[in-house]
Amino acid sequence: MDAEVCAVAPRDWQINSVESVCARVTSGGTPSRRDPNFYISGNWPWVKTQELQDKWLEDTEEHITDEAVASSSAKVLPQNTVLVAMYGATVGQLGILRRPMTCNQACSALIVDPEKADHRYLFFQLLHARSQLKGLATGAAQQNLSGVLIKSLRFPFPPLVKQRAIAHILGTLDDKIELNRRMSETLEAMARALFKSWFIDFDPVRAKCLRRDEPQIKDLRRGEPMCSPSKRAGTQACPYMTPAILDLFPDSFEDSELGEIPTGWEVKPLPEIIEVNPTRALHKGDVAPYLDMANMPTRGHTPNSVIDRSFGSGMRFMNGDTLVARITPCLENGKTAYVDFLEAGQVGWGSTEYIVLRPKLPLPSEFAYCLARSPDFRDFAIQSMTGSSGRQRVPADSLAHFPLVVAPPSLAEVFGQVSGSLLARASGAARESRTLAALRDALLPKLISGELRVRDAERFVKGAV
Repeated sequence: MDAEVCAVAPRDWQINSVESVCARVTSGGTPSRRDPNFYISGNWPWVKTQELQDKWLEDTEEHITDEAVASSSAKVLPQNTVLVAMYGATVGQLGILRRPMTCNQACSALIVDPEKADHRYLFFQLLHARSQLKGLATGAAQQNLSGVLIKSLRFPFPPLVKQRAIAHILGTLDDKIELNRRMSETLEAMARALFKSWFIDFDPVRAKCLRRDEPQIKDLRRGEPMCSPSKRAGTQACPYMTPAILDLFPDSFEDSELGEIPTGWEVKPLPEIIEVNPTRALHKGDVAPYLDMANMPTRGHTPNSVIDRSFGSGMRFMNGDTLVARITPCLENGKTAYVDFLEAGQVGWGSTEYIVLRPKLPLPSEFAYCLARSPDFRDFAIQSMTGSSGRQRVPADSLAHFPLVVAPPSLAEVFGQVSGSLLARASGAARESRTLAALRDALLPKLISGELRVRDAERFVKGAV
């Protein structure tokens, strides 16, 4: 029996099942893990359900070989295939293949017939129907959608030309959101690369040590990128270098408990230069911005969503704080945020499983975020976890054993200016994306039900993008 999910539409639109507009509806497969060669140097991206994030799929974490495809139920799926997660916590999540790929058996693969439907239009219909899809899932311990059910889903389909127009409008917003995401990631990566170059690898100091290498010193003073002596393969080691900034670095090293560090710099335990879980005023019952663990970002510094909620019990934070998940597997997954989404002076709150970091002056607030994202800090935190299996967490007092090399205040101030500008631009792009996502979510049900004409929707989008 067909499942009619979203059937409100103009009379001239047809109500069609997913199966009737697809050339094929299939699923994937998992090559045997007993043969690791199936996953080494593979040429076919292999999609897992957790990689379905309601957007185009460019690539995947794992790739499988032609032999792996031949020896399993995995299939090479064509570009523009729509994937639907069928099992578990990700049930109903979607993706569209940007290029030919394979997927595991927990994905339903909808290969749309281009003569009958637009693949993006079907994607948006499924996206709009997500809550209903979840309601159709069965199972107690794990929610499941069957392939038979997915085939039977029925949606309104306008003429193909109008499907493409609707998909183009909504896709334009999605494309801009994705562009903003990439720009934010690039800007943040630049800030983190600067932190690593200056305060971990000491690239400017190493370069100044090569005083006999006159061509390199001359290049540095023209403001060109420089490479550390250990990175002569062309790695850009120190962006944003100017003669004035270069002069803030020493030209020699001295011994310390951590080995060689720049002359005049100090080694201090983390709590001496960064407050851990600083006091914030928020009373029980106060309504304040709340960030739950689910919306803590694993990539990028900006949370997906923050809601207002009455304060009960949890960690409190303000703009300029860095939040680090201290419990497994959230820590290992990289859940970390930089707080810049509150009003001036406002206090927010979240999970008791956060550690809150706040640099002491003259260190800039961005220093703690870049530190929290660094491999050295994350490895230390993971190794410091205690507790029973599956519920391990980092004791806040363990951070007293993490040593840091501290630069002079003048250099810390410059780092704050540069990194602060980069993260501010990244945050601006993220805020614009949230606005665009809200517009897309408002237009989506009106367009795919025929309530809003394409011509009117185009005017909204042109004013926003």
